[in-house]
Amino acid sequence: MMNLQSIKFRLIALGVTLVVAGIGLRLFISLPIFKEQISELVTAQQLSIATYVARNIDHSIAARLALIDDLAADLPPSLVTQPEKLQAWIKDRQRLNPLFNSGLLVVRPDGKGLVAEYPAVPGRNHLDFASSDWFRDALRSSKPVRGKPERGRASGDPLMVMATALRDGGGHVVAVLAGVALLNAPGFLNLLENTRLGASGGLLLISPSDHLFVAASDPAMVLKPTPPAGVNALHDRAMAGFRGTGITVNASGVEEISAMASVPSTGWFVVARMPTAEAFRPIVVLRSFALKSALVMMAVLLAVLLLLLPRMLRPLTEAARLMRDMADGKKDLAPLPVIREDEVGNLVKGFNYLVTRLQQKEAELKASEARLEFMAHHDPLTRLPNRALLEDRLQQALARAERDHSQVALLFCDLDGFKPINDQHGHITGDAVLCQVAERLNDGRRRTDTVARLGGDEFVILLADLDDARATASFVAEQCLAEVAKPFAVEGQTLKLGASIGIALHKGPSVATANLLSQADIAMYQAKRAGKGAFAIFEENDAIPQSGFKSLPAM
Repeated sequence: MMNLQSIKFRLIALGVTLVVAGIGLRLFISLPIFKEQISELVTAQQLSIATYVARNIDHSIAARLALIDDLAADLPPSLVTQPEKLQAWIKDRQRLNPLFNSGLLVVRPDGKGLVAEYPAVPGRNHLDFASSDWFRDALRSSKPVRGKPERGRASGDPLMVMATALRDGGGHVVAVLAGVALLNAPGFLNLLENTRLGASGGLLLISPSDHLFVAASDPAMVLKPTPPAGVNALHDRAMAGFRGTGITVNASGVEEISAMASVPSTGWFVVARMPTAEAFRPIVVLRSFALKSALVMMAVLLAVLLLLLPRMLRPLTEAARLMRDMADGKKDLAPLPVIREDEVGNLVKGFNYLVTRLQQKEAELKASEARLEFMAHHDPLTRLPNRALLEDRLQQALARAERDHSQVALLFCDLDGFKPINDQHGHITGDAVLCQVAERLNDGRRRTDTVARLGGDEFVILLADLDDARATASFVAEQCLAEVAKPFAVEGQTLKLGASIGIALHKGPSVATANLLSQADIAMYQAKRAGKGAFAIFEENDAIPQSGFKSLPAM
């Protein structure tokens, strides 16, 4: 049974007396119902628009396919050998029925250029159409075919080609008749570009087989690839054949109401979409009104509570004072005493639990920050420094070399024969080998040296604070080559590797780290060209190759 003297009872009793007199509860009950009705209305409207546009597109494509078929039936095959008469023939037909607003073409049977075209588009006459999908399909089919929506190679405009083969009496192809329609042409797909749904909604025409936006209200999306699977769940269902309506979040993170309708003759589908923020704007207005009404009611409620609560909440005020003292550092963070078992006592217990959890979280956070700091500057597989840490240490080494007149050597090590190990034995074995290589390269290095992994099978060794960089680098390179040449034992298998090492030396004024890395990389490739299993030293004019364990004279 609830304690009649409890803070909870008195606050609930006072709140209920005031809130029941208002209209807030009724509004909050009606809003979900109102939203559902608006959603049904908007989705029905979206689907109606998508269906209308899909039918219009289907009719437009069917009309153009029928036209190209009729033109092919009327065109005498003998005109193919008379370009001037053929040009006049297609010019007359284009003027009578200009559905193909970018022109009619008669393509040679081998696809190498045109026999005739109207109107002429600069550069189109000399294009090779043999590899075009519509050309190949037309040669194989007895019916008109349509090509994939694309940008014209001559004009750069978004277009689609519809074509059919012209055959002589023996059934041999003498040419291919093609019509080129701009996607944004009036009476074709321009309806999509000129239609807006709300302030920012619109239409999309999608080809699932091509994973392509054929047309869109937003011109920037035309002929762009569709989002990859997993970005938009409703889009993925539509690509798999779903047609209907739904609410989804698009690739830009905007929640939309979408409706999908098929274009039967093409396998495409039209999407009518509108942000839910626009569709449900009346809900927002109604909610704003409800909130304003609630604020007025809350003002009255606060006025009453300000008169009554201080006496009721004196124990809570004392607890709050102690908490502030802890927050300001006047007292150590510690659990508060529980004076009595009521709501304030429960709050104090909650605070005490929070203090304990904060102390635990602080310890965990410090450990996590240490791990993140390590991961940001080290390779996760070998635990060696990564490129970022290497460049930082290299900059420091170059600065010390300039200040102390010391020398720096950079060894770029690339493994020979690692790819076959990965391919034949798998990545797990390859990773194990890389870890052993890292241990061998790191073994015997000084505290001022750095062994880093750049990625794949590439390692870099930084030798700093040297007196004779050439001699030290040569010695370390020979040592590394010898270590890598030793067999690797992994899961009962004995594997062999080699290495090629490029060395870059530096003394004097500091240089860009990228230059030194580039020099070492050049020298490494010189060592590979010299036969692998060797090292080479970069010089001003060339990289000097060295054998695996014995320096050779400069070339």
